[in-house]
Amino acid sequence: MPRPRKWRRICCLPLRTTFGPMDPEKGVSEMVIMAVGEYETIRLIDYEGMTQEECAESMGVARTTVQRIYNEARKKLSGILVDGNIVKIEGGDYRLYDESEHGWGRCRRHRHGQNE
Repeated sequence: MPRPRKWRRICCLPLRTTFGPMDPEKGVSEMVIMAVGEYETIRLIDYEGMTQEECAESMGVARTTVQRIYNEARKKLSGILVDGNIVKIEGGDYRLYDESEHGWGRCRRHRHGQNE
C-alpha cells in the first residue's frame, strides 16, 4: 500500500488561475496544468524571497519535497515562456491555512490588504 500524500499548507489561492499569450492569431496553445502546491513554492521562494527551508516550514513538508515541487514548477514556467503555452493553476494535495492564527505572519498579498 503506498504511503499517503502529505497535504501542503497554502496561505492563499491565486487571484487569477489562467495565464497565456495575448496574441490569439498565433493559433491554439497547449494547456499546462500547474498544481496549487507548485504555484505556492514559486510564490514563497521567488516572490516572497523565502529560502527552501523557510518554504518547507511554511508548507509543512520536507525541504527535499519543496525542492522537487519547485523544480517541477520552474520547468513548467520555462516551457510556458518559451513555447507560449497557457497555464492553468488547479488541483493538488493542499489545504488553505490561515498563518495569522499560528503566529507565522502573513503572505505579502495579505500584508498589502488584498483579499482573494
